[in-house]
Amino acid sequence: MAKINLVPWREQSRKRRKKAFILQLVAGVTVAVLITAGWHLLNRGMIDNQLERNAMLRKEMLLVDARIAEISRLDEIRDRLVARMEQIHSLQSSRPESVHLMDELAFIMPQGVVLTSVKQNGRSVSLEGVAQSNAQISALMDKVDHSPWLTKPELKLISTGKGLEDGLSHFSLAMQQENRTEEER
Repeated sequence: MAKINLVPWREQSRKRRKKAFILQLVAGVTVAVLITAGWHLLNRGMIDNQLERNAMLRKEMLLVDARIAEISRLDEIRDRLVARMEQIHSLQSSRPESVHLMDELAFIMPQGVVLTSVKQNGRSVSLEGVAQSNAQISALMDKVDHSPWLTKPELKLISTGKGLEDGLSHFSLAMQQENRTEEER
């Protein structure tokens, strides 16, 4: 006997194609979801990695800022020490100048002139005293002019009068002390 297929073959083919289409659609959606999820995870990982790097950079920047602050503080300390060293050097180099000043004052002081006060402020020297005559004050100024250690004599005051012994003149004289090196002397 002959076999007769009573089920329409077209309907079975349509069902197979529909089933295959649905399987392909589900597989496509699944692949798309997997690709999207993978892309999202990859981007999320890259973002997290960059955030970790940014946090590390911020931490390092704080350390560098602290080091910069320490360097600035050390620079200030160094500048203060350099200023102190310069001051000490200045004092060491000017130490013999007061000796030269006193020696020079003793050398240039004419007879009949008595100093009552000697004041030094930096390079400026002020003398106060009494002299027997104005000529002796003039001689003192002339000797200051020719002195290698003293310059620019300037007479501030000469007075004679009551309260002073007869013929004595009270004077005030300002001058500058020369800064001379050993080679110039």
